[in-house]
This record gives sequence, C-alpha cells and structure tokens, in this order.
Amino acid sequence: MTFSKIYLQTGRDEAVRRFHPWVFSRAISRYEGDLNDGDVVEVFDNKSKYLATGHYHDGSIAVRLFSFNATAGGPVTPDVTYWTHKLKQIYTLRKAIIATNPATDATNCYRLVHGEGDGCTGLIIDMYNGVAVLQAHSIGMHRERELITEALKNVFGDQLTAVYDKSAETLPDEYGNTVTNGYLFGRTPVPHAAQENGHTFMIDWITGQKTGFFLDQRDNRDLLAKYAHDKRVLNAFCYSGGFSVYALQAGASLVHSVDSSQKAIDLTNRNVAANFSDEILAGRHEAYTDDVMAFLKKHDHQYDVVVLDPPAYAKSLSARHRAVQGYKRLNAEGLRRVASGGILFTFSCSQVVDRELFYNTIVAAAIEAGRQVRVLHHLSQPADHPVSLFHPEGGYLKGLVLWVE
Repeated sequence: MTFSKIYLQTGRDEAVRRFHPWVFSRAISRYEGDLNDGDVVEVFDNKSKYLATGHYHDGSIAVRLFSFNATAGGPVTPDVTYWTHKLKQIYTLRKAIIATNPATDATNCYRLVHGEGDGCTGLIIDMYNGVAVLQAHSIGMHRERELITEALKNVFGDQLTAVYDKSAETLPDEYGNTVTNGYLFGRTPVPHAAQENGHTFMIDWITGQKTGFFLDQRDNRDLLAKYAHDKRVLNAFCYSGGFSVYALQAGASLVHSVDSSQKAIDLTNRNVAANFSDEILAGRHEAYTDDVMAFLKKHDHQYDVVVLDPPAYAKSLSARHRAVQGYKRLNAEGLRRVASGGILFTFSCSQVVDRELFYNTIVAAAIEAGRQVRVLHHLSQPADHPVSLFHPEGGYLKGLVLWVE
C-alpha cells in the first residue's frame, strides 16, 4: 500500500526523532501526494530518511504520529495485523500495572488505550466489564475504527462482548457532525455493571459524560477511603458518585454528594444503591442538586473530608487566567468548610493549568481562607493513563491532599 509523504524542514525533525507524537505544520517543507484530512501519511526528514507514520489533518498539528522508525524498524501498514500487535502490547502492560487482573471481578473497568501515552495519538479506549468504549479525537483514528474493532476481537476473544463508538463529541466539528455514535460490534443493555476495587458502578456510555465513567480517579478514590472511616465527607462535583461510594464503603458517618446536574445526582444515587442496602445506609448519604459554590456559601456544614473535583475550568490558554481565579475562589470556600484537623482533596483536570500553577493557586486560596495547611499527597492520574516521557502534555490530572488546621 502506498501512502502520501511529508518532508520536514532541516532542523525541524529532532522532535520526531525524540518520539514527540505531533508534527506541526510550520515544520513541514513539502508534501508528496494528494492529502486529505484523516489520511495515513509517512514522515521523512529533508534528506528523505523515513521517520514515522501518522494521520494527517490540515491544521496547526498537521500529523499525529502512531509509529516511529526507531521502534518499528521501518514504515508500517496500519491493518488489522498491525493494530492487533499494538493492542496486545498495550493490554500486556495493563495486566501488569493494574493492582488486580482486569479480567477478574475486583477490577474489570480500566483504560486500555490512553492516546499519546500508548502510542495511539487521538485514540481512547475504556473497558467496562467486557465492553470497549472507543473515543477518537482525530479523523484518522476514527477511520481506523473498524480495523481497531477487529483487533480488539483478536486480543480479547470471548471476553469482549461489545464495542461502542462514542466519538461524535470529540471529533473536529465539521466531520463530527456527520458521525453517529453506536455499536461497532455486539450490543449490551445500559446501565452496565462494572467493578472497581470491589465497588459496583453502573456505567452508561450512551448518555453519560466522556465514555461513561471517570476512570482516572481510581487510585485517588482508593486513597480517600483510607481517610474516610467515621468521618463527615463532602463530595463536590460528584458526577456519578465515585468518591461517595468509596467513602461510604470505608465507613464514613455521613456523605453529602453535590452536583449542579440532576442527571449526575441520579447517577450517584443509582451507584450508591448498587452497593448498599437502605438498612446499611440508614441516612448516611444525602445528595443535593445545586451549584457547588452556592452550596458551600449557603450551608455552614463543617466536614472532616472535602473533595473538590470540578470539570476543566480552562480548555485553552486564553481562558487560563479566568480558570485560576475560579480555582482560587472554589478552594478558598472549600477550605472554610473543612473542620479543624480535617482534609481537603482538591483537583484540576485543566491541561493548561500545570502543576506549579495549580499548587500556587491553592496556596493563594489557603491565604485567602486564613487556614494553616500541610501537603500530605501530590496526586495524578493512574498508571492505566500513562504519560509519554516525550509528551508531558498527557499528564492532565493533578491533585493535592491537604491537612487543614
């Protein structure tokens, strides 16, 4: 099979040689072939030495690379055999890094493919108890979906019951508007029960956010459980109640779950009910449909543990300043609701707000709230959301666990 070719300017090929997965348009000296968005292209240096293969898109990021010469040993053809080999390697890593075997009942939901971190730029695949939910962020990866589905069937065999494509929301608008989400293989009713560290969560990838569940907080939920026994816990921006379920299972005396979305509160209540009987709960859980800032200001509750896990406040550099001010106000108010000797779990998933800026923002919030604070933990995304050493932008989730006097 013959692919179009892209040649880089002299001196602009070093990033590719260092395995950075993006080729920017300004680095390109010339094109060879008829290029369309989503096409597979081969990338060469200015002396016509092959460097990598990726998907083309007419934009600032012109090529998203998924194979490098230094690791593949030459040009590749992204067919079923290629994707099967690649996914087998990724799955082997998942079995090694997840605390329990993902095929067991204790944890059978996890991220199988994490974009650039797994050498699959533009592709996310989350596994929920035998169901693969695929989300493409590039036209090229979306066009590979049928091949990837066949590769998933080869890797998982009878363990795979369905593959669902949920890419319409994450693709470039003009192309995404032509895409309909749906099953690529099999079919299963939703909500679909999956296990995370022995907790049951009812996953709805059709109407839920992202792929249906925020898998990136698994380790942080587990850490929360260590602090929750016999404590009063506030889970703000609770979405589907992950932190709430862990806190209740750990023996929290009271858990308040708050989200502005009634749909999120319904998800939380459903997941709480999936894990506990009314007799076990006995008034220990209350859910509130309310704006979090409004809830914090109008209620004078003091909590032993407060979780602040808001959606991304900034998705572009132009919105970063406003986002930082939002994080500061939120965390100052949250700190006021932590009882003396209590703990704050606070997070940001805004990629443009780096760790240092987030840390400094929380410092400013603590000063505003007038609270003495110690850092107990620096948090991140779990190992099934790996970050390429050569693409630090993939480390989007950052968090702090704070002891508040």
